[in-house]
Amino acid sequence: MFGINGPEFIILLLIGVLVIGPSRLPEYTQKLANLVKEVRRMASGAREQIKEEVGIDIDEVDWKKYDPRQYDPRRIIKDALLEDDTKPVSPGAPVAAATASAADTKPKAPARIIERLADGEAAPFDTEAT
Repeated sequence: MFGINGPEFIILLLIGVLVIGPSRLPEYTQKLANLVKEVRRMASGAREQIKEEVGIDIDEVDWKKYDPRQYDPRRIIKDALLEDDTKPVSPGAPVAAATASAADTKPKAPARIIERLADGEAAPFDTEAT
């Protein structure tokens, strides 16, 4: 916790008690207790809000599934390349008719219009772009 070991924590606690003093110690202890209760209440409220908005309980989530260290790009690419994307064709369906009808329904691309400069005409130059 913050890189503080046991003896250092005890020394800091004693320094805190000496600085605060015995007269104000109960007041600050109560403030610390209230702070801990408030943090716990906020954490449980956040948990409930996530459960309401997302619809899942945080305890039920398999967090190992979301660990980025488990993803191996080589395995992902290998699985994608070996994945069979072909759809099975029913045994009496004509293959040529299926491909022809798919080609007929495909929208045609519009013809490209290429505008060329006239011979000897200078290309447009934008002084602000350079």
